[in-house]
Amino acid sequence: MGVPQAMEALRERAAFIRDSLHKSQTSTENMVAILGSFDHRLSALETAMRPTQIRTHSIRRAHENIDKTIKAAEVILGKFDLTRKAEAKILRGPHEDLESYLEAIDQLRSIVLFFSSNKSFKSSGGILSHTNSLLAKAISKLEDEFRQLLTNYSKPVEPDRLFDCLPNSLRPSSASTGHQSDVSSKTHSEHHHKSLEPAVYTLPTLIPPRVLPLLHDLAQQMVQAGHQQQLFRIYRETRASVLEQSLRKLGVERLTKDDVQKMQWEVLEAKIGNWIHYMRIALVKQVKLLFAGEKKLSDQIFDGVDSLRDQCFADVTANSVSVLLSFGEAIAKSKRSPEKLFVLLDMYEIMRELQSEVEKLFGTKYCTEMRESSVSLTKRLAQTAQETFGDFEEAVEKDATKTAVLDGTVHPLTSYVINYVKFLFDYQSTLKQLFQEFDSGDPESQLASVTTRIMQALQNNLDGKSKQYKDPALTQLFLMNNIHYIVRSVRRSEAKDLLGDDWVQIHRRIVQQHANQYKRVSWAKILQCLTVQGSNSSGGPIGGDGSGSQLSRAGVKDRFKTFNTQFEELHQRQSQWTVPDSELRESLRLAVAEILLPAYRSFLKRHGHVFSILVTSSFLEGLRLSLGRTLRSTSDTLLKILTTC
Repeated sequence: MGVPQAMEALRERAAFIRDSLHKSQTSTENMVAILGSFDHRLSALETAMRPTQIRTHSIRRAHENIDKTIKAAEVILGKFDLTRKAEAKILRGPHEDLESYLEAIDQLRSIVLFFSSNKSFKSSGGILSHTNSLLAKAISKLEDEFRQLLTNYSKPVEPDRLFDCLPNSLRPSSASTGHQSDVSSKTHSEHHHKSLEPAVYTLPTLIPPRVLPLLHDLAQQMVQAGHQQQLFRIYRETRASVLEQSLRKLGVERLTKDDVQKMQWEVLEAKIGNWIHYMRIALVKQVKLLFAGEKKLSDQIFDGVDSLRDQCFADVTANSVSVLLSFGEAIAKSKRSPEKLFVLLDMYEIMRELQSEVEKLFGTKYCTEMRESSVSLTKRLAQTAQETFGDFEEAVEKDATKTAVLDGTVHPLTSYVINYVKFLFDYQSTLKQLFQEFDSGDPESQLASVTTRIMQALQNNLDGKSKQYKDPALTQLFLMNNIHYIVRSVRRSEAKDLLGDDWVQIHRRIVQQHANQYKRVSWAKILQCLTVQGSNSSGGPIGGDGSGSQLSRAGVKDRFKTFNTQFEELHQRQSQWTVPDSELRESLRLAVAEILLPAYRSFLKRHGHVFSILVTSSFLEGLRLSLGRTLRSTSDTLLKILTTC
């Protein structure tokens, strides 16, 4: 095929393509025209259907509104029905069915909430007024029910019930369940060196367990109604009164300083004994049982309302705690006297032991005043005890008792002070703690210093009292007896370890010095009658120097007569004197015999020819025994023995 033919074929194909494109364009234009026609028709159809659509939507909305209205009406009618039923329960009161009554109150609250949120309802105002009025009546009846339940089931706790709650180690015997008026006559040491032993306590049931849930629910409803203050007042007045009655049954009463000042010491001592007993044993019951029971009760009833719970407990117990501490305050503020020191120490020790319990039990902010009162009483007791200590030391030194012991025996002041010091050593741990309240020094050294000062004050006073005696020998005997009593008492007590062996040895030497002075003052003049160097009462010459010189017969008889006379006079005086300690008396008797008998034997040996007798050992033994009887305050006389010569 040639080129012309190819070109011809290409032209034919191009022409065919042009024809095809022309037909396609025509078809497109026709289709656009058709579609334009459809759009016009659809627009017309839509315009025609719009009114129908509007009517259909309105009908649908109307149906929805009707449904909503019906449902709202049903809810409102339900609320009215609930109100009617709740009103019937409220009018019947809580006595028949408290649980149903509380349920009715909850329903009324839900009704108030509903209509408060839907105030557009025509009847909302009226229903709210009626329902709130019902709620007020319901809460008022709840208050009455709470008060009645709490009052009916709140009874004072009998002491026997509290004893049953104690561990066996702290339960008193039947003989000690009454007032302990004889506490002061018992040895203080039975209470000391013992702390409150750890033990398991069973809290008393203050209100039956079955009633507690009801009280709790009633309290919750009153709190929700905003009646906290009414609830607080009812609970405080009821439970505080019952707790105070329980304390009175335990013998706890409020006393003031003036009450204490007016009491005779015997009466006050009995009351102090009771207080110590109840603070040491009964207060354990009170703090661990009564107060702890009250704490548990308020926790259960006001569970979930912490502030009201703690405040109620604080206000219920406040007056009882005040009553409990009032006696200690009255004693601490009353006029100081030495006999009160031990009860002050008892009180101080008890308050210290109880501090941890007080801090634990009364730990909230509402109990601050009670904690502070407890700490204040402890410090006041310590201060008063320390001041009483100083007063005692001063009183011992300045004791101006004019009553003298005529026989030279141990003075009542001496035995009183020594017994006082012995009792003090039963309180060693308490005293050391007390010293540390005011001084950071070594408490044992302070106790030793105080004891030494008291002993020195006693000796100073005894020195003054000894000057009341006109007979110097009785002065020495009095000092010997009293200081010996002091030394012997110290050696047999814990004071020996504190004062030390040096103190004991020094004062034993003082006793010996007074014994020697007694011998010298009593017997020196009589011994002069038995020595050659003695003066001649008849005025006759005394010959010689003891190496062979002899008195005249008249001089010997005169001297012997003088000896008998002086001995009889001394015997008459000293037969009324006493050396109460048997060992000291025997020692003194032997010491006198050792100086008198040899002198008497020597005198008789030298001048026996004047009396024409032999001095036998049995005679000398008789003289020794007579001396012994003289020192033992008998009425026997040596005169008969001596005149047999």
